[in-house]
Formats: sequence, structure tokens, C-alpha cells
Amino acid sequence: MSSIEAKVESRLSLSRRAAQIVQSEIRMMSIECEKVQGINLAQGVCDTELPRAVAEGAKRAIDRGMNSYTRFDGIAELREAIAQKLKVYNGIVVDPLTQITVSAGSTGAFYCACLALLNPGDQVVLFEPYYGYHVNTLLAETELEWIADFAARHDLFVFTDEIYEYFLYDGRRHISPTSLPGTRDIQDRTITISGFSKTYSITGWRIGYSACDPRWAAMIGYINDLVYVCAPSPLQWGVAEGIRELSPEFYRGLAAEYVVKRDLLAAALDRAGLTPCSPQGAYYILAEVSRLPGATSKEKAMYLLRQTGIATVPGEAFFHGAEGCSFLRFCYAKPDAELEEACRRLERLV
Repeated sequence: MSSIEAKVESRLSLSRRAAQIVQSEIRMMSIECEKVQGINLAQGVCDTELPRAVAEGAKRAIDRGMNSYTRFDGIAELREAIAQKLKVYNGIVVDPLTQITVSAGSTGAFYCACLALLNPGDQVVLFEPYYGYHVNTLLAETELEWIADFAARHDLFVFTDEIYEYFLYDGRRHISPTSLPGTRDIQDRTITISGFSKTYSITGWRIGYSACDPRWAAMIGYINDLVYVCAPSPLQWGVAEGIRELSPEFYRGLAAEYVVKRDLLAAALDRAGLTPCSPQGAYYILAEVSRLPGATSKEKAMYLLRQTGIATVPGEAFFHGAEGCSFLRFCYAKPDAELEEACRRLERLV
């Protein structure tokens, strides 16, 4: 190697930003699961069957040649469908032309919103347990009012991820912060983020959106254009078709189906001596697993994977401190046969 080549090589390095990035525990456990050909209850891949209306809508779009770039903020048909859905289900009135940005999943929508609205050094209030990629919590109405009041007093933006808005159990109902009555100020400062990955079992399609005041939506859209250009064109058409065609019974049936899955997995965990925290929303169970060997939840997760072939997510992925050391997260968005097999394997731990 010449001296010039050595000098150039010595200057090459990863960026300072990259030095702070590590692979998420969720992805890592999915990779470990693949190595042993196990059952992945770690990542919320949601490999259940997608609705026919959504699939057929995407197929028709491909057959019609809808394969080019779309508008940076999404096709008009999808933005209009989302606006109608927000009005009917969420109680939020938005202009589909100026307030909605369709992006690469809800994570993409969140990323663009952060780039548009946050500055280096800004402080962010993050609720625990949180989603490693971004804030992801289910709240009660009183808590939302506290947050609205706190945000107004301290002049804060509110980012709300509502991706699990249809996965509600035990009589719970979804409440969007922007829909709270008499809180115009919270409506101006809230960025509502959601998508269809979980609801329609299309996590690989990457169709999500943000809705907010036009002052913020314009820049979020410009950044979405720079980062993603646009969401996949035919898949946007498929989601638009699903929103238009699927009846309220579909969404009620979804909740009913998943409460059965929840109860099945929770019972198996309980019989295995892994105390479940039975959720009232989303499709994950956080279980107390202190009886498993290991000093950390990562070690406990790897022990469980070796013993049963079941992949989970270490609890430390959802907490800043050591609170998650005794927890593992189990996802039950699986076909019934696969979930039942996972339950049988768990019970062998007894």
C-alpha cells in the first residue's frame, strides 16, 4: 500500500451520527430467531391474512400501470380516504390537500415530522415503556388532558402515534388528542401519526401518514419528498380501496379476533410461570420473567429462544433504566396455528 493510499484510508470513517446508532433489540431477536428457525413472537410483523379489498386494490393499480412516482404527499384518493376516516373514527377534521402527508409507514411519518419540527438539542419527553424507534403509547382520556395542558403551558409539540387505534379490548375506545373538546391549542400543536401496517396486516408495504396544522404539514411533506420521494404507488391505491370498502364490522371483528389471541397467549404464559401483563390495546404482552436464568432481559430472552425456539424482545428495549430487566415482550399477531404451537412450547417450561 502506498503512503497516499494509507493516508486516505486513515481518514475514512463512519459519521459521528452513525457512532450513536445500534441495531434495535427487536430486529436483533428476529435475526436470532431465523438462525434457529424458531417462532418469532418478537417483531410485530403481523403475518396474518390481509383483507381482500386491500389486495385487490393494489393488484388493479398494478394492472392499470400505476407504477410511477406519485405526489410527494400521497395520491389524492388516499389522502381523501384518510381525511374521511379521521373525521368518522377519530373525530378530527383535516383538509386532505394541505394537512396530510402519506409516508413510508408511521415510522417514516414520525421521522419526517421530527426533522421538520425539532432542532438539535431540543428536549423530548418520552413515556415508558416506549417503542425503540419512537413514542408509542396507549393513554386514557384524563392522561391526554394532562398532556394537553402541559404542552400548552410549556409551548410543546405533541407527537401521537396511533398505529394500534383499532386494537382495543375490554370495552376500551380510542381517543385522539386532537379530538379533545375545547382544546384548540392542542389541535394546533399535535402531529397525529398512524398507518395501516397493523390494521391490514401489510407491515411490509410501508404506508403511513401524518396529519397536522398546515403550518407544519408543508415542511413535513417537503422532507418526505427529500427522504422517500413518495410511498409505493400501487400500494397507496390498495390502502385507499381498503379504507373505502371495509365496513365498521371489519374493524370490530379485528378487535374480537385479537382478544382471543391475547387470552390464549396470556393463559399459556401464566401456566408457564411467566406472569403476563394483559394489555387492553395493541397486540403485545409484557411478561414478568424473573424465574428464567439470566442477569438481564437479553440473557433471559436468549435462554427462552434456546429452550423453546420462541423469540421475544428483551424488556430493556422499552425502558431507559433497569426497569425492564425482568420483562420480555411477546407479540401475538400470528396465525392461530403458529400461536398455538408457541403456547405449547411455552408450557414445556413448567
